[in-house]
Amino acid sequence: MSILEFVNIKQGAKSSYRYSNGNTLPMTQLPFAMAGFAPQTDSAVKNWFYSPDSRSLEGVRLTHQPSPWIGDYGALTLLPQSERIFTEPDKRWSGYRPEDAVLRPDYMRLYFLRSGCELCLVPTDKGAYIRLNYAFKGDKWFSVFPEGGNFHAELDTEKATLYGWTDQHSNDKAENFKMYFVLKFNKGDINAESTVICDSGAHIGISGEKAECRLAVSYISTEQALINLDRDTAPDGFDGARKMAAELWEERLSLISVKTDNKKLLRTFYSCLYRVFLYPHKAYETDANGNEIHYCPYDGKIRPGKRYTDNGFWDTYRTVFPLFSIIAPKDYKAFVEGFVQDYMDCGWLPRWPSIGEVGCMPSTLIDAVIADGAVKGIIRGELLETALRGMLHHSVNESADRRFGRNGAKAYRKYGYVPNDVEEQSVNLTLDAAYGDFCIAKAAEISGDTETEREYRKSSKNYKNIFDTESRFMRGRDSLGNMRPDFDPFAWGGEYTEASAWQTTFAVQHDIDGLAELFGGVPKLLERLDEFFKTPPAYKVGAYCAEIHEMTEMAAVDFGQCAISNQPSFHIPYIYAYLGEREKSVYWVDKICNELFSPETDGFPGDEDNGTMSAWFIFSALGFYPLCPGKAEYINIGRTLFESAGICGKRFDPAAQGKFIPHGFFKCSERAKGL
Repeated sequence: MSILEFVNIKQGAKSSYRYSNGNTLPMTQLPFAMAGFAPQTDSAVKNWFYSPDSRSLEGVRLTHQPSPWIGDYGALTLLPQSERIFTEPDKRWSGYRPEDAVLRPDYMRLYFLRSGCELCLVPTDKGAYIRLNYAFKGDKWFSVFPEGGNFHAELDTEKATLYGWTDQHSNDKAENFKMYFVLKFNKGDINAESTVICDSGAHIGISGEKAECRLAVSYISTEQALINLDRDTAPDGFDGARKMAAELWEERLSLISVKTDNKKLLRTFYSCLYRVFLYPHKAYETDANGNEIHYCPYDGKIRPGKRYTDNGFWDTYRTVFPLFSIIAPKDYKAFVEGFVQDYMDCGWLPRWPSIGEVGCMPSTLIDAVIADGAVKGIIRGELLETALRGMLHHSVNESADRRFGRNGAKAYRKYGYVPNDVEEQSVNLTLDAAYGDFCIAKAAEISGDTETEREYRKSSKNYKNIFDTESRFMRGRDSLGNMRPDFDPFAWGGEYTEASAWQTTFAVQHDIDGLAELFGGVPKLLERLDEFFKTPPAYKVGAYCAEIHEMTEMAAVDFGQCAISNQPSFHIPYIYAYLGEREKSVYWVDKICNELFSPETDGFPGDEDNGTMSAWFIFSALGFYPLCPGKAEYINIGRTLFESAGICGKRFDPAAQGKFIPHGFFKCSERAKGL
């Protein structure tokens, strides 16, 4: 059976502003492609524009949205209409039967009851093939609507092609951004006389009951969009494109093969694996001469080289890139080339790019992506040297634009921690900076820069400067070294990022042994871990002054203070195995996998975040985990949820106690060996 049959692209889509079961979109998209497509059921809900329970449909949205918290850019909605043209979303929507819809990674089929039109779509790298089948006679249109911003379109009737652009984008910084598009119909399919184009959209008259068109986009120009359209041409047209899309997805999904009679587990696993390959999105194109070029959002110019976008490193460094390092190392290198290109373009390595820099999460966890690639032999030579320069730059300098670099970098260098009277989220900024310094030391080691390695390995111990020996929590200090007297470990925000002291204190992945020393030894740290899982999931809104969805999600399930709905808790169950109590890791990891993950629309315990939670499940189902990206080792808990598993054509045996070495670059943690 095709692996695609096990993928539910609606996994995690039953979400809202106040409660996340994934906050995902059902994306019909090629891996890492520039353009993705999802049904739009209600744009009035803003970034939560798709609901799996809705029976209304406003169209198919060309979307790049990596998260509802980030927003969209270059968005267009495609809608077949009949009888007359409607433009406003609350008047143009159609009923549809979601149970009859086909939503797959490689193919989409939707039937619009109002217009009597079946729309079929196959994604390409920078657009799509679209087939329209109208059941009704009479006037018909295919409408293209912008989702905000300015919009322009014009029709070349001789070439049956619509040219246009939109400059819509959300919370990023993007100079002179435009997404250009071309929509080319088969000759004879359009009715030029009934076509209407205005600021609110373009409505292409359709001459018969059937029509086909091809869509391509570009961030560079209309001419480049036409080049992209030609490059995305498939043999045998729509059917050939569908075959190619299916084959490409099958190839990606088959990189990990698993065997089990548990169909739910198979569907969960491969739905998660599909999600891993959606982001980051390509943001570069190939010109007529075969040169890679990209739109630069920092000055609006067209520059040479690769670029990737729609990725939040605070999330993805933990699981997504360590998984790519095993199953997609060539992609990994290409991604880093694109990320380093941002440093060359604007002087800063990216933090949260979504066409331009959003910078919505603190610190510079791209450090871990670079270090992990370096220690695994993926990033070397000039690329690593340039990346290291970027890492060193943001470790000591601060940008006037707070979207870039480490917030509090200078204060961290001065005090050995980020004071809470200088920056909010000071505990996270300190811990992330210490871990970032460890990653810089690893990159410097690979580059042969022993002086930098020695300096940053020393400063990677700065996490010790904010440990409170009395409460045994990581706590903020002011510029004079004082801690606040009104400490409450259940209070979220303030000195902590999307967490309280409970979840944040264990964020010392790079030096668990040193953390154990602070607690008074391994037994004491194990006792605190037990307490962490036993303490009821109580919380106080703290400095947030209102409840955020991560609090709600933690309390909705009783895993103690382990808020597995969010990234700071991801590695904590695996600390047990590192410290020698593997059976406790197995207990909690299995409980989380079995109770909180499924292939359904409520299939995640919190925000999925660009493949991060999916990759956590993949690792956990296989039985090993990247406790510390930047070290060429994984924690092996000695079991898999499957009868057998293979990675990149090589059998994985968890009983081998770390001897399974795909691509020959990683080992089991020294402490966990032989346990």
